[in-house]
Amino acid sequence: MIISMMQVIFEIPDVGSIKEKRRVVLSIKDKLQQRFHMSAAEVDLQDSLSFAQIGAAVVSNSKIFGETIMNKAFKIIEDEMPVRIQDVAIHSEEF
Repeated sequence: MIISMMQVIFEIPDVGSIKEKRRVVLSIKDKLQQRFHMSAAEVDLQDSLSFAQIGAAVVSNSKIFGETIMNKAFKIIEDEMPVRIQDVAIHSEEF
């Protein structure tokens, strides 16, 4: 069993409240879960107004497949969401 994981830290410009930030983060998580059938959660920086960190994971039988899904998911965040990427890490582990 291969677990592929992604961690993304991003800035959300032009937000004025935690409520606006949560709306953007929820939109990203929902899009990843619906489009790629992966688990996603806000894992850190919950108290920051303009930054967020999302972790996502998918279980498969292939490292190549899992990391391809993670790269596609990252591309969606980068291209379609109103955020500025600060850091991204993608890797897989075998269990």
